[in-house]
Amino acid sequence: MIDAVLFDLDGTLADTAVDLGAVLNRLRTEAGQMPLPAATVRPHVSKGVRGMLGIGFSIAPGDDGYAELHQRFLAYYGESPCVATTLFDGIAELLDRLEAQGIKWGVVTNKTSRYTLPVVEALGLARRAACIVSGDSSPRPKPAPDPLLLASAIAGTDAARCLYVGDDLRDMQAARAAGMGAIAAAWGYLGDELPLEEWGADTILESPASLVGLLQ
Repeated sequence: MIDAVLFDLDGTLADTAVDLGAVLNRLRTEAGQMPLPAATVRPHVSKGVRGMLGIGFSIAPGDDGYAELHQRFLAYYGESPCVATTLFDGIAELLDRLEAQGIKWGVVTNKTSRYTLPVVEALGLARRAACIVSGDSSPRPKPAPDPLLLASAIAGTDAARCLYVGDDLRDMQAARAAGMGAIAAAWGYLGDELPLEEWGADTILESPASLVGLLQ
């Protein structure tokens, strides 16, 4: 019996790639570089700022100039975190179905609360979610189990009675470590690391609607 379904935010519940890509291209333009096409940026969104700066500037934490670019990226994103961001097709209907069946749902993301909460508010989800856990809500972010365990506690259920749905390898690792069902969202960003089939997910879903059938 499943009591709650927890979702990653970027690439699972919400398509944030346009807004995040706009910030990256703003930085590239300021550096005299051409904007990157959406198709190039999209697979790296679930890796957060680290992934975005990696694809945009071939730079990594610890490299010269990374800290300054990281700070500017977050400052720009904070100005407009939810302009073009929308729920993925089928997510609104899925959340309605979960609520109708008495199944709680929540958000667990590595995005810090400063950026998570405005996005969730703008999408009209904040008052409906049983929990909203951000990257700074627990001592360790995903792939550690800490944020998922915190989310299940806030939602008032056992981790073993939760599913976690995400579009990144770290999401599956976190779900496994927390003792939750690990559901891979094939509609998400997916990254460029291991193929989706090698993430160790319990199930790979092609669309949000597929989750309803799984619960039944």
